[in-house]
Amino acid sequence: MNRENFRIAIQGIRSNRLRSALTMLGILIGVAAVILLVAVGNGSSKSVQKQLQSLGTNILTVSRGGFGRGGNTNGTQSVIVNLNAADVKALSDPINAPDIKSVSPVRNATSVTASTGGNTYAPGTFQGVYPGYAEIKNDQVSVGRFFDQADQDAHANVVVLGTTVVQNLFGSATANPVGANVKFGSTTLEVVGVLKSKGTNGFQDQDDIALMPLTTMEDHFTGSTTGYSQIVVEANSRGSSNAASSEISSILDSNHKITTPTGNEFRVLNQASLLSTSSNTAHTFTVLLGAVAAISLLVGGIGVMNIMLVTVTERTREIGIRKAIGARKGDVLGQFLVEAVLLSVLGGILGVIAGLVGSHFKVVGIQPVVQMYSVFLAFGVALLVGLFFGIYPANRAASLRPIDALRYE
Repeated sequence: MNRENFRIAIQGIRSNRLRSALTMLGILIGVAAVILLVAVGNGSSKSVQKQLQSLGTNILTVSRGGFGRGGNTNGTQSVIVNLNAADVKALSDPINAPDIKSVSPVRNATSVTASTGGNTYAPGTFQGVYPGYAEIKNDQVSVGRFFDQADQDAHANVVVLGTTVVQNLFGSATANPVGANVKFGSTTLEVVGVLKSKGTNGFQDQDDIALMPLTTMEDHFTGSTTGYSQIVVEANSRGSSNAASSEISSILDSNHKITTPTGNEFRVLNQASLLSTSSNTAHTFTVLLGAVAAISLLVGGIGVMNIMLVTVTERTREIGIRKAIGARKGDVLGQFLVEAVLLSVLGGILGVIAGLVGSHFKVVGIQPVVQMYSVFLAFGVALLVGLFFGIYPANRAASLRPIDALRYE
């Protein structure tokens, strides 16, 4: 294809500016849609992963009952496990559980209303835990301190609050309530610290929480005779989470003399597995979004072919004159093929610009994250679309006989 073909193609585009602009618009929308929708899918994936990672990727939560280890398939009667102090001790043994770093039992109390200074509020999460719970869950204090082992041993009436609880009891999330006494039910607890805000994890407000020593919870709210609500376990690393999960199952089966596990006795929620599943789901979602957007590229390509067929019809006499003065079939083919590809390339460039600009704005609350492969893929497909859908009109023009073209009115 020589320079003359490019000159004629550009001249043809300029002579029908509105029609060319509308044709390029179809390609522009397709390319921009692919880039932007893939960016939205990727941004959504990263947002969900960030929320899950804030919960900890090497944390395992053991609860009574459920289907965490597989369903009941052998028809045997399942026994619900009551998690107890013996379980916590066994899971904390590095010999039996070398992949477990730290363990904390959890007791939940519900519908406990806190009151101070005329304000009342019922925390969404009201728990008694070990001091090591803060390290396991990566909870940090912004003001004051977290309770320690001395508080645990002394059954101290102390509490650590989340910022949502602070805001509702003290009027502002930035208030400093350390040293204040808050009445929870009929028990007065001293606030010793405020947790740094974690925001929502997509399921619940992580700041709507009040934590106290496990011994204090048992003394005043839940008692110590019933099983724990949960046992929170920290694996040595994310890579050892599956091994830690197997150790938990083995230890609890042994402790509770479960010889034929049904999978209903207790459940182990593995954050690493949840993160992996979420990542795979988000990838599928992103691919589907990209595929839907790619349909508009196909529609744009059909528009290119339609316009080129109209162009060939309008310029039939021109084709006949060119052939009559010596233009070869390849020259005419190149002329119209270059014009179709130029329309697609220009539309593709504008589509890339539109997609990149659009990715700077949030879409339904999600900040798009551009994937560079989508930029090159969308532009490459736009180029191929122009080439593919331009071949038929260009070949039709090149196949015209000079005498027939010259007689065309």
